[in-house]
Amino acid sequence: MSKTHKEWERPLVELEDNILKLKELAKKEQDLNKKGLLEARIADYETRRDRYVEVMYANLGPWEKTLVARADRRPYTLDYVQAIFHNFIELQGDRCGFTDHAIVGGPAMLDGRGVMVVGHQKGRSIQERQLRNFGYARPEGYRKANRLFEMAERFRLPVITFIDTPGADAGIEAEARGISEAIAASIFKMFELTVPSISVIIGEGGSGGAIGIAASNKVLMLEHSIYSVIAPEGCASILWRQSERGADAAKALKLTAQSALEFDLIDEIVTEPKGGAHRDWPEISANVKAAILTNLSLLDKSNPEEINQDRYSRFRRMGVYNDALGV
Repeated sequence: MSKTHKEWERPLVELEDNILKLKELAKKEQDLNKKGLLEARIADYETRRDRYVEVMYANLGPWEKTLVARADRRPYTLDYVQAIFHNFIELQGDRCGFTDHAIVGGPAMLDGRGVMVVGHQKGRSIQERQLRNFGYARPEGYRKANRLFEMAERFRLPVITFIDTPGADAGIEAEARGISEAIAASIFKMFELTVPSISVIIGEGGSGGAIGIAASNKVLMLEHSIYSVIAPEGCASILWRQSERGADAAKALKLTAQSALEFDLIDEIVTEPKGGAHRDWPEISANVKAAILTNLSLLDKSNPEEINQDRYSRFRRMGVYNDALGV
């Protein structure tokens, strides 16, 4: 079982490395005959690569989708903010004396319309990952989100959230500062909103850390993202005391976008480029923007009271109700 996306995608990466090396050789080659032979080899390698990607991504299982959702090159919240929005102003602090970098947010413009953007942010370099706490938001992150939701309500700004976290921080300091209460307050505030809200699960949607900023009118999910109550490895550690059985847990958790749509946990699956969102940032950004605008235009047809009630009713419908047991 591959434990990282790099391990799983290594054959494809090696193929792409060979293509880059051949292209460098072709640039330097002065002999036209040799240059033609190199270009022919490049075309052959590219055909093989495209075929490999098509077959590889044609029928991904839950574990493979988990690995793709964690891909290092997958766009994060700030990448979508840069591609989709304009005049974004990041706001900091929870007004309780703390700041958190795993959740980013602030007002922005979307096609000339003011919105409030909030989302989880992971890091790419070691230093940034440490700064962002690897996407595990602390209580102050959710209190900051709560503050931004209040601001959005006050200024009548639609709320757009991006979900990409393995879960909330479960450390001793986070517990001491009230992580559970902070998440609950953030969810409650989202339920109070009378402005439209749209959430997009762009990578990992893990546990309460995800739902803390995902209690929206419309929940969208990228094709190869995941949404679950716990990470597969954590689930495997609890059920079988073997974290290496993450693939078995991923299958049992029904964490794919297709399963989430089947169980009515989300409203729409956003199609990813062939080979995943990490292979074509412009295309996935365009797809996400189109989905946001479409759903925002639908919500604009409802008045504030209807928007609030629709959100409440949507989440109350989730799950299974047993009349015999009364639960």
